[in-house]
Amino acid sequence: MKPINKFLLQHNLRIAQNPCISPDFCLDWEALAAKLQAGGAGTTKWTKSGFETAAGAWQLIEDIATGDCAWLFQAKAPGKGKAGAPLTDGVAVGGGVQAFPATFENLLRLKNLVQEHNPAATIFPTAGGKLGQSTLGVGARFTTLHWPAVEWAMSALELGMTANQNSIPRELVYDVNAMLEGRLDTVPFPFIGTNVPEGHQGQSVEGMSHGCVLSKLKTGFHHRGVAWSFNADHQPIGGKFDSREDQLVAGCVLASYITFDLSPELAQTKVSEGAAAQRAYVQANVDAALVQQVKARVAACSLALNEEQFNALLCYTWPALRKMKVRDTKYRTAREQAFTTPAGRAFLRELSIDELPGLTTPETTAIMLAFCEALEMPINFIAPAFGFQKNMPYPDNAALRTLIEKQWGVCRQFGASIGFHSGSGKSAENYQVMGQVTGSRLEIKTSGRYTYEMGRALFTSKHAADQALWKDWYRFTVELALLGAVSADATEQKMARSFITDALTKAGKPADVFANPAATRQAVEALPPSPEHMFWFEYNFLFVLAAGGRAEKKALGDHTAAGYQQRARFYAVSDEGRLNFAKGIARYLVFLAENTALAPAARCAAARKLLDGYRTMADFLADISR
Repeated sequence: MKPINKFLLQHNLRIAQNPCISPDFCLDWEALAAKLQAGGAGTTKWTKSGFETAAGAWQLIEDIATGDCAWLFQAKAPGKGKAGAPLTDGVAVGGGVQAFPATFENLLRLKNLVQEHNPAATIFPTAGGKLGQSTLGVGARFTTLHWPAVEWAMSALELGMTANQNSIPRELVYDVNAMLEGRLDTVPFPFIGTNVPEGHQGQSVEGMSHGCVLSKLKTGFHHRGVAWSFNADHQPIGGKFDSREDQLVAGCVLASYITFDLSPELAQTKVSEGAAAQRAYVQANVDAALVQQVKARVAACSLALNEEQFNALLCYTWPALRKMKVRDTKYRTAREQAFTTPAGRAFLRELSIDELPGLTTPETTAIMLAFCEALEMPINFIAPAFGFQKNMPYPDNAALRTLIEKQWGVCRQFGASIGFHSGSGKSAENYQVMGQVTGSRLEIKTSGRYTYEMGRALFTSKHAADQALWKDWYRFTVELALLGAVSADATEQKMARSFITDALTKAGKPADVFANPAATRQAVEALPPSPEHMFWFEYNFLFVLAAGGRAEKKALGDHTAAGYQQRARFYAVSDEGRLNFAKGIARYLVFLAENTALAPAARCAAARKLLDGYRTMADFLADISR
């Protein structure tokens, strides 16, 4: 038994209440196999999950109490025995049917079987359809509970999306063995004045990869034929990540979309001072033919290159570009080794350059795209810096239009779309400008919005347990804000006070409350609890893996049983709470699709009408497969 499965069973952390921690969706195959062979009491066959491969028909079955899953297989030509079994560790369960455990290894084998039979199948994430040109990136900052809502929106709008998006290893555990052995690194969070362990959401990258496939089978989404992708976001290039890039590559093998984040290598790159030294570096380290090829490509975009600025940029970015090429090759090789079809091996690329200093110039965008093109890493999306603030509208639509037009003038000449990072919380007019300028050749990356929607769902739920969870969650953010407001760390104090000030000001209350801790506490506690308060919005994602739900820095990102027991509270949310949550997410995705013109207005209006009519979660789920 894998160590992670042993750990989860030891602490009674079952998939039904705590999914996607293990790469496997079956922790105890011996018990599930015995149950299936004895008639399957307590199990549910997901009737919409069926699909076929060349060898036969498949269906997903689950032990509802534990969440352990298996693949039921009915061969077209029975009688080949174990030697001809399509997956491993199978058992006969009667009627010519075999059952195989839902292990990660079996999932990889099954992907090949599916795509060899039907390359256009949409069971697994792909780079197909229009996903490399236009998409909405749906990030998950705390649980997997948003998946049915995303599937509903894709189905209703007939629009493929980046339906699974996570920063790795920042948000997802990149290696469960490293987690169990206490080898996870930490991530600095300056606004709370501390470092939090990597993988602060708790689930593993393989577990998320596995779970997002099973979710679409359970709802029958795969029957809609809408392609979707999985983005391994902010894949860190260089710096301290050199030593574990092979593990990062292996964990992301099912991702069909990679975002390259050069910032770790850029942070440690020292650029020689002076034009002469920089020119000498370029001459000594970068192939002259490559430099000329890039200059010619940029000139073809009607951009005038300043030689000194070009050399300075290349001195800064060349070490990272070289490492990006190495990583790109590893991603490609991993897919060639694991998968047998072009559809299974293909992946999209995004280059994140919003970490470079200042607003991104068209010249910088052109140079970076030209180098990636010359190095045979064609970019589908590039993310320049537009000066966006998280969860805040851009204040000047005319200025935004000008900024985007300059970038789009370059991107379209490389066949690249624009990735808008920090995409949540912008105005309808902002999104309209983005869609109009690019002709909807864009990606809007969103994440924090979906945690907020859970807060709204719990806040409005009449279910007692939902209300208890909401009150504990809100209290957690209040305490973190109050601790931060008196912190000796200048950044933490400044941010906490700005969050509190914003909440008080919007409530029409005096904001001069920082004379002493008692005055601050009195003012904050006088506010009616609300998911609209900025301090709740900024701190909320840290609650999911906070041991015991405690607002203490040492409790955050806890990968012991205590942290996962806290996470399980969200998977106990009532059907009322889940329906509120799903409808809120779906409405937001419809809003984004309409304002960016990714979906026709009439289709969006019809989707909103459907949402207005749902009274139960069962009705909502039933419409996904249509």
